[in-house]
Order: sequence, then C-alpha cells, then structure tokens
Amino acid sequence: MKAVLSKSDKRSPFWIGLRAQLRVLGALVMREMITRYGRENIGFLWLILEPMILTCGVMLLWTLMRHEAHGLTVIAFVLSGYMPLTLWRHISSHMVSCLKHNIPLMYHRQIKLADALIARALLEIGGTTFALLVVYTGAVLAGFIEPFADLGLILAGWLFMAWFSFGAGLILAGLAEIFEVVEKLVPPLQYLMLPVSGMFFMVAWLPHDVQKLALYVPTVHCFEMFRAGTFGDAVKPFYDVSYIFTSCLLTTAVGLYLIEHVKSHIKFE
Repeated sequence: MKAVLSKSDKRSPFWIGLRAQLRVLGALVMREMITRYGRENIGFLWLILEPMILTCGVMLLWTLMRHEAHGLTVIAFVLSGYMPLTLWRHISSHMVSCLKHNIPLMYHRQIKLADALIARALLEIGGTTFALLVVYTGAVLAGFIEPFADLGLILAGWLFMAWFSFGAGLILAGLAEIFEVVEKLVPPLQYLMLPVSGMFFMVAWLPHDVQKLALYVPTVHCFEMFRAGTFGDAVKPFYDVSYIFTSCLLTTAVGLYLIEHVKSHIKFE
C-alpha cells in the first residue's frame, strides 16, 4: 500500500493541476452561458438555434433563387460554406471583448487571461458544432443532401477553422486592449473578408493566376477541405495542410504573446 501511494504521489502534481485547470475551464464556460443567455426562456439553446436558423434561411433563399453552384447541390454547398463561416465569425468576434468583461475574475489566482479566452472559444465551438450536426442530420434525413463523402476531411477542415479562428481571436483580443478602435473595426472587417474567405467559391472555379492569390488566405484551405469531405470526387479541392497548420501556429503564438503583453496593462487599468 505504501508503495502504491508513493507512486501515485509522484504523478499527483500533474494530474491535480490538470483536473484543476479543467474545472476552471468548465466553470468559465458555464459562467459564459449564464451571463450571455441567462437562465430563462430558451437560455443557452440560442447559441445552437441562432446558427441553425441563419443557415436554414440562407439555404432556403439560395434554393428559391435557383442559385447556381457549378453542378453541386445548392443546399450542400451553402451548408459547407455558411457553417464554417459561422464558426469563424463567432469565435473571432466574440473573443474581442472577452478580456474586459472578465477582468474581475483575474483576482482568482487559478484563473488566467488565457482561460477566459479559451472558455469563450470552447463555448462557440461547441454550440456551432452541435448546430452543424442538427442541420446536417435533418437535411440528410429529409433527402436534401447526400451523406458526407469523407468525415476525416470534414473534421480536419472544421478543426482547422476553429483553431485559426481562435488564433485570430487571440490577436484581436490583445489588440483591442491596446487600441480601443479595434473592437469597432472587427464587424466591418469580417464583412469585407467575405468575398475572399472561400465561402462563395472553390479555388478550382477561379482563373489560374487568381488561384495562387486565393490560397494565401488561410480560411480558403479550411473551406476546401470541408467541401472535399462534403462532395468527394465531385470537386477538385486545393488545400495545403502544412500551410494552414503553420498559419494556425503563428496566429496562436502571436496571439498568446499579445495577451501576455497586455496583462500588465489590464492589471493597472
């Protein structure tokens, strides 16, 4: 018995720290849900219903307009574009104001600035992912779209979009603490990014010279992977896993540096 206890004691600091960190993140996620959506009416379910309603509305509008999607199913094309776009917009925009709203929590020794940002990102990822599953399942059961061709590519595109959005959100959150105008510029910048984000096109549809320029945009690779998993051999995707992986690493590293840089600024605010 003594030997067993001593062995577990050697590993206990890591596991105790990990469990404490998970409890902190879990508590912050619950706080985010209650603060933003309350306890009454549908509450946090709006986090799931909002992207569902908007996605279904866009799919219906494109279908009624008989929008052309280069021979692809319009509903599936919209689903493969609008849901990743919603993930990008929700994470990157909602993280901007996260720090100033959570400053009082920094008095707790176990809570760090990064914890508040991670919790908000996890909340957005969870809600949007659940909305994707509900809309996709409903569309498949109704016969509007075919089942996904490659779940691995779907998951890769979705997770890379979530990671890149998180890294960009870190950068925006840090800059917003240094320059107040950043928070107001984020919504128009997101709209200006729509034409080049990859939502409305596939790289194969573009002229050759424009294709090279489009592939410099990290989100384009995420959309291409997601649509390759959606349509399979029906499309010719262009994506570079090493490029989007490097982009995610760089944005996350720069974002964490900025968060560390503004820490002293927030403390003395």
